[in-house]
Amino acid sequence: MKVVLFCGGQGLRMRGAAADGLPKPMVPLGRRPLLWHVMRYYAHWGHKDFVLCLGHGGEAIKEYFVTNEEWRSNDFVLAPGSGCGPELLGRDMHDWRITFVDTGAEANIGERLLAVRSHLRGEEMFLANYSDGLTDYPLPQLVEDARKQQAIGAFLATKPGTSFHFVQQDADGFVRGLGAVEDTGLRVNGGFFVFRQEIFDYVRPGEELVEEPFARLVAERRLLAHGYDGFWRCCDTFKDVRVLEGMQARGPAPWELWRRFSPGDGPAPQDWLGPQLQLRLAAEPALAGG
Repeated sequence: MKVVLFCGGQGLRMRGAAADGLPKPMVPLGRRPLLWHVMRYYAHWGHKDFVLCLGHGGEAIKEYFVTNEEWRSNDFVLAPGSGCGPELLGRDMHDWRITFVDTGAEANIGERLLAVRSHLRGEEMFLANYSDGLTDYPLPQLVEDARKQQAIGAFLATKPGTSFHFVQQDADGFVRGLGAVEDTGLRVNGGFFVFRQEIFDYVRPGEELVEEPFARLVAERRLLAHGYDGFWRCCDTFKDVRVLEGMQARGPAPWELWRRFSPGDGPAPQDWLGPQLQLRLAAEPALAGG
C-alpha cells in the first residue's frame, strides 16, 4: 500500500528546534529527521512505497535522501586495511521506494493530494499522513476497519496532546469549573489516514482536505474515525521536540516499534490486535504489508 506524506509544513512554532530554516519534517529527532521516524513506522508494517508531497524546504528533503550515508546513523564495522568501506550492522531504508513531488510552497493539504493523484493510479486504497505525528498504534486495525465499514476515508482519532484546561462559566463570567482537555472526552484528528481511490471524487481544486471534502463524506456516512487512547504525540512545537527527544533517550521510545520487537515477533505485537484481525493477517499478509 502506498503512503502519501504531506511534507510542506514550515514549522513556524518550533523555530527553537529549526533555527536554520529546516522544513518541519526535517527537524532532527535523535540522529534522524522527524520524517524518517514517520516513514520507519510505516515500513515496520510493510508499507515502503512513499509519495512525498514537497513544499517549503523541499530541496532539503531531497538532499537528505539522495545523499544519505547510512553509516552516519547506524552501527558498522570498519577494517581500514581491507580497502572496503564500512560494513553496516543495520540499514534504515535500503528497500524503500520514494517518489518526490513538488506540490507547491503555499498549497493546502487537499491541493497537495490532488497533485499526486497520478502517482496513486491503480491503488484501491492508500495511506496518508501529515508527517508531524508519532504513535504506537497497530496500523492494520485502521486498514481493517476501513475495509470492513466500506469507508472512503478513515483516520486515527486521539486524545488532544495539550496541557490547556477548558473553562466552564456562567453568563456573568464566573467560573463554574475547570477541566483538563484529556478529561473532556473530545478527540482530535491524529493525522494517520486510510483512503480509497474514491476520495478524489470528493476533493475539488482549492479545497482543504478536512473541510469541504470531509464534510461531504460525513454527510454520506463514508468517513470513519478510529478512537485510540494509546501513545500519540504531534511534534508541533519546540517543547514537543524536547519531550520526544527525552523519550528516545530513555529508549526505546513508544513509536519505535522496530526497536521494541525483534523480527521474529512478526510485524507487530499480536496481542494488540483483535482475534478476527489476527486471523485475517494470517490469511491475507497483504493487509499488513500493502
